[in-house]
Amino acid sequence: MRASDSHEISQLNELKIDVGALAFCAHYVLAGDIIMCEQMPIYGGYAGGLEETTIVDVATTLNAFIMTQATWHLDGPIHVRWGITTAREALAVAGHCAMAIEANTNVMLGNQYYTLAGPCTVMCLLETAAQAITDTASGREILSGVASAKGVATNYTTGLEARMMAEAARAVAGMDTDKVNVILDNLVAMYEKNYKTAPKGKPFQECYDVVRLVPTQEYLDVYDEAVRILTELGLDYWKKK
Repeated sequence: MRASDSHEISQLNELKIDVGALAFCAHYVLAGDIIMCEQMPIYGGYAGGLEETTIVDVATTLNAFIMTQATWHLDGPIHVRWGITTAREALAVAGHCAMAIEANTNVMLGNQYYTLAGPCTVMCLLETAAQAITDTASGREILSGVASAKGVATNYTTGLEARMMAEAARAVAGMDTDKVNVILDNLVAMYEKNYKTAPKGKPFQECYDVVRLVPTQEYLDVYDEAVRILTELGLDYWKKK
């Protein structure tokens, strides 16, 4: 790896770190490397509820820059029941944390994406859009995703989810927060009722041409359906293209 590449250090839950991570940190600092410190506070876990987890998230973020001399922090508030970052509560934690940090510091913040649904499904793309909207409106500089199907299924992630992450972020950039909240409330309501039956989707080789590395027409049609829904919710990005 180059010194300019991000070298990862992971904190443990909640507000803990192990000796091995500190050894890595010392090496990275002495080598002059870019350091990315990662942590995923758990909503409904040791921290507790929404307010408590948000406080822990803020503390964890600040701790990354102090204890590990991080160049930037990769967040990822996650729901203890569903194991995703796109749940309503996880989005609220991430949004409030980022806005608080951004209002008082100039540090660089990122967030990682874990959706419940898998590739080639409208639900996966809507989940992705919800988090991208939250992250952008709350001031995060880096979006890191997407780990579809909770990031645990082999080959169940593709580039088209990342495209939705980017386009949804552009669609909401500069939008008034009150309008963003209305869009988010309606958007999350569309998929959160399907958590128990979330579609796993299709593996990469079934929704992409593995030779040309382009999405299948089926997946492009699914993407267009997600765009139609987001446009009806009030995002006019795709109308302007």
